[in-house]
Amino acid sequence: MRRLPVVRKKVILMDLFDLNGNEESAKPLAERMRANNLNDFIGQKHIVAEGSLLRRAISLDRLGSCIFWGPPGTGKTTLANIVASTTHGEFIKLNAVQAGVADVKAAVKAAEDNLKLYNKRTYLMLDECHRFNKTQSDSLLPAIEKGTIIFIGSTTENPFAAMTPAIVSRCRVFEFRRLTEEEICSALRGALANKKRGLGNYRTQVEDEAIGHIARMAGGDLRAAYNALELAVLTTPVDGDGAIHVTLADAEQSIQKKAMSFNEDAYYDYLSAFCKSLRGSDANAALYYAMRLIEGGGDPLLVCRRLVVHSAEDVGMADPNALVVATSAMTAFEKIGYPEGLIPLSEAIVYVCEAPKSYSVKTAMLAAKRDATEVRDDDGVPPYLKDNTFGDKQTKVQSRHYKFPHDYPEGYVEQQYLPDKLKDRIYYVPSDHGYEQRVKEIRAAKGKKN
Repeated sequence: MRRLPVVRKKVILMDLFDLNGNEESAKPLAERMRANNLNDFIGQKHIVAEGSLLRRAISLDRLGSCIFWGPPGTGKTTLANIVASTTHGEFIKLNAVQAGVADVKAAVKAAEDNLKLYNKRTYLMLDECHRFNKTQSDSLLPAIEKGTIIFIGSTTENPFAAMTPAIVSRCRVFEFRRLTEEEICSALRGALANKKRGLGNYRTQVEDEAIGHIARMAGGDLRAAYNALELAVLTTPVDGDGAIHVTLADAEQSIQKKAMSFNEDAYYDYLSAFCKSLRGSDANAALYYAMRLIEGGGDPLLVCRRLVVHSAEDVGMADPNALVVATSAMTAFEKIGYPEGLIPLSEAIVYVCEAPKSYSVKTAMLAAKRDATEVRDDDGVPPYLKDNTFGDKQTKVQSRHYKFPHDYPEGYVEQQYLPDKLKDRIYYVPSDHGYEQRVKEIRAAKGKKN
């Protein structure tokens, strides 16, 4: 009887130890495989390569307020966690969906105390930061301005459109890109070999075609790829040799997307042919290549996205309604799905093909983009176009010279809008096709240059 407490204590200790191990093993593969340092970080070479600004700032613990913006599964949270592990300051993590003003104020108060008492900076990691409303943002703004808090926001939405401008203007925005198939394949093979955090303790034989299919169908989302691989390994029965043999068919089921019935080269050939058929106004060919891509296992939304781009690039102002039709078809497919969603998609493909074509919008965009990056004129905005809401007395006086178009017949008056260095630039030149003929007539009636 006297041995019972000892045995019970040993059992409890073993259970506690096992629970800790179980807690770690219960985490999804994507969570277990998160990189702990910059050397293991996968993807985003354009911002974390050796010698890059972001990498130097993290290594030197001199990272300022920033926003990580990009699609899911591209490493935003992982990189923020790396910052947290390498910094000598304090790190607070909040989620904008759950955090309220009180949470923000508590974080700011803690940051102030850390700075005053311990001379330590505080990093505030805010997931889904685009969900912060104006009140929440205003409660955080003074701390960011003073440097009390180093803000690190993570979002899948364009911060310039979805967030409070005052916050964005005080942060450096780093855009994350979808991972390449090669990067995802490398990550999956690493997970299969990793015995400590990955699937290395399983006897697995995963076909190259299976890995390639998961990487391709994940669409640049490493988290989705990890989840699919883990599901395939854990649900595939052990064969007679005691090994888990994951085939292409297993990969198809794990990621719920059929493998394409053509190789990678053919896939890009079909996609290229689809785009060029749109540009060439051949509705029959464009429909065929679209269906070939989709029925072969390609992502229908990829076809939708290319259609939207070409409706603006190759049709443009010759028929502005083409962009509306293409965008509506993409929304319809997202809402309806396959196969009924193919009907509005096919209508949009035919519309874009049959519409008159013009490249003038793309030409104008490229010319304006070139000047925007190459011509340095930081204060080139004409004085009467400047925002005078908070301007000084001189700005308010100059703003009176602005000619309000609606004070003039037909809502138009000639005045200079471009900076002095670019005042004679003409980016958009309408063609003679479709609606752009009308645009030329309207411009001529106003006496505008073409």
